[in-house]
Amino acid sequence: MPLPRRHLLRLAAWTAALPALPRTLLAQNWPARPVRMIVPFAPGGPTDVCARMIAQRLAERLGSQFYVENIPGASGNIGAAQAAKARPDGYTILINVNNHVINPSLFAKVPYDPFKDFDAVTLIASFASAIVVNPSVPAATVNELVTLIRANPGIYSFASAGLGTPSHLLAEQFRVALGLDMVHVPYGGSGPAAVSAVAGHTPIAFAALSAAAPQALDGKLRVLAVMSGHRAEGLPDAPTIAEAGYPGMDGDGWIGMFVPAGTPKDIVALLHGEVAGIVTLAAVKEQLAALGLDPVANTPEQFDAQLRFEVDKWSRIIRTANIRTQ
Repeated sequence: MPLPRRHLLRLAAWTAALPALPRTLLAQNWPARPVRMIVPFAPGGPTDVCARMIAQRLAERLGSQFYVENIPGASGNIGAAQAAKARPDGYTILINVNNHVINPSLFAKVPYDPFKDFDAVTLIASFASAIVVNPSVPAATVNELVTLIRANPGIYSFASAGLGTPSHLLAEQFRVALGLDMVHVPYGGSGPAAVSAVAGHTPIAFAALSAAAPQALDGKLRVLAVMSGHRAEGLPDAPTIAEAGYPGMDGDGWIGMFVPAGTPKDIVALLHGEVAGIVTLAAVKEQLAALGLDPVANTPEQFDAQLRFEVDKWSRIIRTANIRTQ
């Protein structure tokens, strides 16, 4: 028999007056169904491989399926937009790269806001870029390369991983700050950029160290500097860009985890804790190293602070270098 309307009203008022359930109960019951991890790039690249590695480990540790959905296009904008529109219930995760905070300055319009639409979970892993040259280039140091380019304006070209990538923006920062006249040749990744320098099509390349290091160890490229705050473990003799005499021009690439804004904080904390545990596993460290990645797994607060710093950093470079998308 249906309850009288006055009883329903009293029941609704009583329910509204109950204290909210502790957030910890949400995490205890999560995940109760499969979790979608959006990668806004095509399958097979480092971001996709890293995401699948993390998804597999999360599934093992949390007892529910975590599956990767690739939604490529527009330098990550399409996939990020879909993640931004998802319900903030912990069942959609975005795995993205520096583009997350670069694209709002690079494109006239992007379909998401990196801070209003997302909460940072953790920076999973980072990677360094390097300045490399073909062995035929008569420069053994960054300073010698700068002198060479200045003596031959417009003659030297440099390859990058593509328009708006960290390696390209670091190159533009280097070029503009030192007033160098050199030609940019964008490629579809650090691998092709390094190969271009090996072949001599572009005598200089700014590329992920993971792509350049094997060629350097084989003597096919010369690494002039690592554009990071620390030296590379596999190339201990290569100086950092600051050690080479050009401080403030470093910047790492990274792969990070995000959730739609408003996702319960205890789920965010649980995800961060699990990822932090995963990247300490010896097998995972080995897999990350094979991709040229260094494990990080910083806290949501640390990652958010880094993102805000990078928005300003990359936007200044884009404005100063007058970089525009087609």
